[in-house]
This record gives sequence, structure tokens and C-alpha cells, in this order.
Amino acid sequence: MSTSELYGELRPRAVAIAYRMLGSVSEAEDVVQEAFLRMHQTMERDEPITSPRAYIATLVTRIAIDQLRSARVRRERYVGEWLPEPMLTGPTPADLAETADSLSLAFLVLLESLSPRQRAAFLLREVFEYPYDEVAGILDTDVDSARHLVARARAHVRERRPRYHADRRQRDELAARFFAAVGDGDFPALEAMLTHDVAMHGDGGGKAPALARAVNGRERVARMLVTGLALLPRMGVRMELTDVNGQPGALAFDPEGRLVAVMALDITEDGRIQAIHSVVNPDKLSHLGEVGDATALLRTTRRSR
Repeated sequence: MSTSELYGELRPRAVAIAYRMLGSVSEAEDVVQEAFLRMHQTMERDEPITSPRAYIATLVTRIAIDQLRSARVRRERYVGEWLPEPMLTGPTPADLAETADSLSLAFLVLLESLSPRQRAAFLLREVFEYPYDEVAGILDTDVDSARHLVARARAHVRERRPRYHADRRQRDELAARFFAAVGDGDFPALEAMLTHDVAMHGDGGGKAPALARAVNGRERVARMLVTGLALLPRMGVRMELTDVNGQPGALAFDPEGRLVAVMALDITEDGRIQAIHSVVNPDKLSHLGEVGDATALLRTTRRSR
């Protein structure tokens, strides 16, 4: 099989691993490109590769571990709350629901609390279902150590991992009602859709207006939505419902059709919203298309009022 054929076959899994490791679309793409370059160079030297699938998974994971270690140093200096780069996804079949849950922004933020090797071991075993001997080989360790890494990570994640409703239609309907209520500034309707302990998160990276820290609690979040997001229609911002990281969400476009924000909703099994994630940092939106200037848009709106 040629390098180009291998690339087409192996790239989707490689990107899936890299993105979940790093929480960054752009960094994941760089890691995958580097991994395939190294594999191509190995093939050019006529060195045998017994299993290209295992080989590329090993390269991607090891490069991502190194990348994550340096990324964490940068994130310690990050302005405001750090959220992953959003990824647009399509409707997910029920049999892939677990994999979709591992894409959610809330889950990726949770993975940040693991060490890079714990994160890799957990994802390889619990999400991608690699057997322990392959996990050990990828991480260059023994099977007992791989099991220990997974067990430590699993224990840490189990109690904190968000769980979502499997009924796609109900989730989409709730998202549609939520964004309609946001546009109308309907406080009672918004409050009724939120869990008691709902959290609202925002990531502007110091480059766009965003929450300085998470807002918690049904009443506080509902009021924040009414006073903040309800201004969007007056700013000429158009909301377009879509799937974000496997969850219902929306894209926000300025009057010129440029993207200014991506929002994702985490919905519980009883059909309420338990978390809202909003990414407005333009650096984290550029892979989705042309990005507008949210700061200038807000300034113009305030002047007109």
C-alpha cells in the first residue's frame, strides 16, 4: 500500500487521537502531519513496518505527549478560562455515542487534569479500545504499568465525567428552544431549561470579550444569558444551530457573515442544560472560516445605544 493510500486510511483515527490529546484542531493537524512524515521517511529507508495502524498511533501519541507538556506551560499563562478549540461534528449514531461524548468540550477540559501519559493511556484504552498490550507498546512501558495508568485516570474521570442524553431529537429540540429564548431574552424559559448547578464558561483568551471566570447556578446563568447573549440580535449577530464536539450548539456570525463565537450545550439525561461553553477567542475559530472582530462589534453596538 502506498503512503497516500495509508494516509487516507489511517488519518481519521490519527486526528481523533491527536485532537483528544491536545484539545486543539490546529495542533492536532501539526502532530498528524509530523507523524506521517516520519512514517514516510521510515518507508523510504525500506525499514519494515509490521503494522502501519499501530505505528502511526504510536507516533501520534508520543508526539502529542511531548506537545501537551509544552502546551501546558503556555496554558498556565493563558488569559481567562482555557477551553479547547471547537470542532464541528455531524449527528452521531447511537452506537457511537460514547465516542461522541469523549469529544465534548467539558470532557476535554476534564482530561486536562490528567498527566500526559495518563491521558494517553486512558484515551487509547477507554475511548479507542486498544488492548492493554498495544497501549503498553505505544507508551513504551509494560502491561502492568499501562493498566496502572489507565486505572488511575479512570478513577479520576469516573465521578467527574459528564453524561449526556442519548435521544438526539430531544437534545436538538431543547437546543432550538434555548437559543430562541436567548434571542427573546425570556428569563423564565431559560431558567426552566437549566439544571440547578449549571455552569457557564467562556474563552476569549484576552483577545475578545468573554467571562473572566465561570458563572454557576441557575438564576445567575439565566440572568447572564438575558443581559449578555440577548444583546446579540441587536448587534446584528445571526445564530446558526449545529453540532459542536458531538453536542448541540450554535455558530454566531456578525452582520458580514464572519464567525465571532461558537457555543456548545451539555444536556443531562432528564433534558436540562448542565453546562454552556462559549469560545470567542479568534485564534481558536480561524480553522472554521473567516473570523470577525467581536470586540469592535460590541464597541459599535454600545456607541449606537
